[in-house]
Amino acid sequence: MKTSAITVLILLFAGLAIQDSKACTRVMYKGPNNTVLTGRSMDFSLEIPANLWIFPRGMQRNGEVGPNSIEWTSKYGSIVASSWDIASPDGMNEKGLMANLLWLVESEYPSFDKNGDNPGLAISAWAQYALDNFATVAEAVEVFGKEEFAVVSDFIPGTDKFTTVHLSLSDATGDNAILEYIKGKLVIHHDPSYIVMTNDPPYEQQLAINRYWQNIPGRIFLPGTVSSPDRFTRAYFYINAIPQTDDPRISVASVMSVVRNVSVPYGFEVEGSPNLSTTRWRVVADHKNLVYYFETALTPNTFWVDLKKIDFSENTPVKKLPLMNYETYNGETSGQFIEAKPFSFLGL
Repeated sequence: MKTSAITVLILLFAGLAIQDSKACTRVMYKGPNNTVLTGRSMDFSLEIPANLWIFPRGMQRNGEVGPNSIEWTSKYGSIVASSWDIASPDGMNEKGLMANLLWLVESEYPSFDKNGDNPGLAISAWAQYALDNFATVAEAVEVFGKEEFAVVSDFIPGTDKFTTVHLSLSDATGDNAILEYIKGKLVIHHDPSYIVMTNDPPYEQQLAINRYWQNIPGRIFLPGTVSSPDRFTRAYFYINAIPQTDDPRISVASVMSVVRNVSVPYGFEVEGSPNLSTTRWRVVADHKNLVYYFETALTPNTFWVDLKKIDFSENTPVKKLPLMNYETYNGETSGQFIEAKPFSFLGL
């Protein structure tokens, strides 16, 4: 009876995830000789045009929520993938800290009055704030845990979709943290073992579902739908089954293959599930070698950016690698970025 009840619960979660799915997946690989890679898929029910951006140190920023916006100066340079050039949902900084935003329907953010006393940060810049300010997950957790400002969300322009996301952080030491706002309160899950993350349900429940699946041999049976719990289970099994190596060619290819395995086929639909989400682009970040690999669903090549070849010095120009018009790149592309005016983060 106990096993049957758990199985029913899993199927219930899977059904809910398919009905309203913005299906991203994030996974970390830990290999020998301090090899650490984080991969993610960006899945969304709408086209979500991306460009890659290089941001130097010393950029003056604010939280974009009115007079009570927090302000900061970027301590570290970073490379980010933008969405619609209004947000940074993904990126890695020059110290090897990676930030990823993934959808979480259950997210509820703190109340915020832009004319009140409590400072705020637009959700569009949440990941960027981490990349600008922290070298490690532990540093970020210490600051975010103080809750000295509110994360403020809003609707995606031109849609009825209110932005509800959680934030994952990973670093070159193999540390991980997942930050979620549940019922207006920040919940931080911080442990190096948290190597997989998907969408709904909240992370504590994701871990519980995955623990159940650990009792079923993955080489015999794995759940195969595009639901969030199923993707979590497959990603967790495969990231622990691929070759253990410090050869970047093999490790990167292996992690990218796991990300592809848990991606949603382009244009795939389920009747009655209007928000089922096609994979739009994929990333693998090599924390040790500071290389950021990228591919989109509608271009033929995987390309990469070697952060060691980038000058992140203060007062160097912001640069962009255009992707919105399906531009195609091949190989290492740091020299193909062009100077550009930085985009403005969407706020209130």
